[in-house]
Amino acid sequence: MKKFLVLYLAPVTVLDEWKKTDPATRKPAEEKMQAAWKKWLSDHAASLADKGSGVGKTKRLNAQGASDTQNQIMLYALAQAETHDAAVEAFAGHPHLGIPQATIEIMELHSPLDAMN
Repeated sequence: MKKFLVLYLAPVTVLDEWKKTDPATRKPAEEKMQAAWKKWLSDHAASLADKGSGVGKTKRLNAQGASDTQNQIMLYALAQAETHDAAVEAFAGHPHLGIPQATIEIMELHSPLDAMN
């Protein structure tokens, strides 16, 4: 079984606009999304090596030092599947894709020694 890094992304501007939504509208929509996520996680538990978590603020490090930055990554997970296509198929229809302009990126993981060859 191969392992895959799964990144859930959404534009920061979309999320910032969502936070401005009236709480009476936002709360039921968030509860519906959370219920859909829980169901998806339950239905796909066998394909997740690590269900992951949300990510916090980003620091970018280069030869000149570290700086604060932003990216579109909201959450990560580790999936397992026989093939890359099978991993992608498992995430088709994921509730995260209900967020406007949201995407999911799925990358096969290799051992550090494999990456050197």
